[in-house]
Amino acid sequence: MIFDHRTYRVRPGTLPKQMALYKEYGYAAQCRNLGKPVLYATTEVGDVNTYVHIWAYKDIAERAEKRAAMLADPDWQNYLKHSAEAGYLISQENKILVASDLPTA
Repeated sequence: MIFDHRTYRVRPGTLPKQMALYKEYGYAAQCRNLGKPVLYATTEVGDVNTYVHIWAYKDIAERAEKRAAMLADPDWQNYLKHSAEAGYLISQENKILVASDLPTA
């Protein structure tokens, strides 16, 4: 199993607006194509202008297949358009994490 760990940085003061925009235009399309996220979170400590989401996949091939379907989804394209127009996002950092064989909670 792999985990796609994504950290997004937004302009100060725009995190609630970005989250509302994603909830209205992006979340349903993303879940329809990728499945539900393992985690979707913000922070109150550290860089408060960031949010994180983590998605789980069987392997890198499944990730590529699901992300290609999402990118072809007109609803997802509509979200990307609204997000670009809003201009809240500053940067994005992606990591592919590989699950270890150690037990977890």
